[in-house]
Amino acid sequence: MTDVLALLEDSPEDLYENAPCGYLSTRLDGTIVKVNRTFETWTGLDRKDLLGHKRLPDLLTAGGRIYYETHIAPLLQMRGDVREIAVEIMRADGTRLPALLNAVVHGNASGDAAVVRTTIFDATDRRRYEQTLLEARRREHDIAERLQRSLLAGKLPEADGFELAAAYRPGVSGLQVGGDWHDSFWLENGETLALVVGDVVGRGIEAAVTMGQLRSALRALASTGLEPGALVTALDDYAVRYEVGAMTTLVYAQLHLSTGELRFACAGHPPPLLLHSDSAAEYLWEGRSPPLDSLTLAQERPEGRRTLAPGSVLLLYSDGLVENPSRPLEVGMEVLRQELDARAKEPAVALANALVRRLRASNHSDDVCLLILRL
Repeated sequence: MTDVLALLEDSPEDLYENAPCGYLSTRLDGTIVKVNRTFETWTGLDRKDLLGHKRLPDLLTAGGRIYYETHIAPLLQMRGDVREIAVEIMRADGTRLPALLNAVVHGNASGDAAVVRTTIFDATDRRRYEQTLLEARRREHDIAERLQRSLLAGKLPEADGFELAAAYRPGVSGLQVGGDWHDSFWLENGETLALVVGDVVGRGIEAAVTMGQLRSALRALASTGLEPGALVTALDDYAVRYEVGAMTTLVYAQLHLSTGELRFACAGHPPPLLLHSDSAAEYLWEGRSPPLDSLTLAQERPEGRRTLAPGSVLLLYSDGLVENPSRPLEVGMEVLRQELDARAKEPAVALANALVRRLRASNHSDDVCLLILRL
């Protein structure tokens, strides 16, 4: 017990010199007047070369010196303290010490006798953790992006009598990948075509995986011969049973090429836009129901029907195409309708790219996804 007490009886000098952080005292102009041994050990700098000869900003990187003069020094003058400022201190061997700087003015900040007492905390482990976390997020982004692109990379169906084009633009959201997707496939080869655009809630790997699950489930259900309303009902049951894709929105359509009959169902998704061969474009508001796994009680999903004449254009899209933080949604939808009218004669691929360029907001973080079919 006596030995323990002896260890606890540290002298003030020893507590200062060997503290678990660097201590510096400077004048208001930054001139160093006192440092502790911990700071010397961390930096490899000798106090005899520092005291009265160096200013604290002299020990920082070029960017750090500028920041000290433009931010830290003025704050010390005006407020008397700064907290947790990230800086890099140049060691004697030329390497950098990531550090967190805290400083407080002792005495009158407007007087010559004022001293700035500064603590320096080694942030090497914190910097390493931040870099590791950033690398992990980048890996997650790469995996999610590869998964998403693999789901969007399939060849679009081709046959005489129609053009089909798709466009996808990721949102501006750092390292996160969104959950918008499009799909198109034959239900009866050369006769009946299925078209899908969907939007999964969330971002990153989880959204990409959910997108893949719903896409596979939808294709499997479509292969059983279900019509659009019944298919969306079955897909909703799948989402509820397996707890996947809650609040996902989608539009699913089937087109019989020989007759032009279009059947479609929208689960919480923006309505299809149809440009007639002999009249203006119109939104198809039939066949609407709430998003997947959002109903308190299960119910049959409705569907809509139209007949498409040769020369018609059908557009399925995600909400990122018409949403813009600077205007109401209905304005974006009207702009889209007018753009489709104005570009009625453009080939499907050119039309898809033109609509994205015209309507996608540069300051909007949502993905944009669309399918265009021209008869």
